[in-house]
Amino acid sequence: MRNAFFKPLRYWALAGALLLGVLSSRAQTLPPVPNVVHLFVPGALWMDNNNVYINAHGGGILYYGGVYYWFGEHKIAGKAGNVAQVGVHVYSSTDLYSWQDRGIALAVAHDPGNDIVQGCILERPKVVYNDLTGKFVMWFHLELKGHGYDSARLGVATAENPTGPYRYQGSMRINAGFWPENFPADERQPLTAAQVNQINTLKKSGADTRDPGFADLVVRRDFAGGQMARDMTVYVDDDRKAYLIYASEENSTIEIAQLSDDYLKPDGTYIRILVSGYNEAPTIFKHDEKYFLITSGQHGWSPCDARLAEADSILGDWKALGNPCRGTPKQMATTFESQGTFVLPVPGNPDAFIFMADRWRPNNAIDGRYVWLPIQWDKGIPYLQWKNQWNLDFFNAVN
Repeated sequence: MRNAFFKPLRYWALAGALLLGVLSSRAQTLPPVPNVVHLFVPGALWMDNNNVYINAHGGGILYYGGVYYWFGEHKIAGKAGNVAQVGVHVYSSTDLYSWQDRGIALAVAHDPGNDIVQGCILERPKVVYNDLTGKFVMWFHLELKGHGYDSARLGVATAENPTGPYRYQGSMRINAGFWPENFPADERQPLTAAQVNQINTLKKSGADTRDPGFADLVVRRDFAGGQMARDMTVYVDDDRKAYLIYASEENSTIEIAQLSDDYLKPDGTYIRILVSGYNEAPTIFKHDEKYFLITSGQHGWSPCDARLAEADSILGDWKALGNPCRGTPKQMATTFESQGTFVLPVPGNPDAFIFMADRWRPNNAIDGRYVWLPIQWDKGIPYLQWKNQWNLDFFNAVN
């Protein structure tokens, strides 16, 4: 990995840390300085092979054919970068440290009638490979231009090659006409007009909507048109079944939806977990036959606490385990001033996982920083701890 300020640790560790704090506010004007040391430096500026800052926010990584492909939101400077002006950027690497710019994998459209027209909100792109079709499938959170965050849709695109170009296939509210597997049978009925008004009144009043009864009403409200989906990720299990994990029900609840065999649509099987917990930014991974989910609380663009949950089955019962972060009270309350976007299993080491997160900068979107930390283990439970710098040798040292 490359960044703008790092020098070999033996001489420059302290100076580099001081410079990072002093210069970060004007980082976009600094000339790139290549780093020849293979290290991850969380929160620093990381550069690609052209000495340009990596532009892949809210992203995820596909490992295919011995190559890592990092997909993320391409941001521009200023507040205008908070909506999609360019599309999804992709980079490739063989070692996770040095990244080659592979261009725009999915470009925004310029046709006002297209869902992904320039100015829409296109967030958290994730790509998986489908063995049956031989296609690469990208899913992302989509908000239609001019509608704020009211659309709450998922978009899908496909490509013949990992770097694209990806062709937009459409967007949807998810699982229209299907009830969650774990939703009580006696409540599976559409809302009355009075209940719809009850939801609208609660939303407008700013009243506390953390009562599970509110989320239950929202599921019923959205049965016919499809469930809401915002922050999301995609997970392919060992049996090649794929799942979407996303914030739903007015952001109150996480839903997990199974995809069709071609990964292009939900198959109607889904569950609700952490109901009324108000989690977002889901990341998921599997270790020793247990599934783990790290999510985030909701404070808008501001960083907040992470939350950990586990299950024996991805469509089974999930148990909340609290905050996975260890450190100072501030570090624990803000997830090291970041928010998770993906967990990367390191090939060749079943105990090695990298937690990928972003430091959002909504006033200057392009200056968002990447925070990658190793997931550590304590009696089978994962946890996160800050590191000023580290590399993949860390996983060999702890095992």
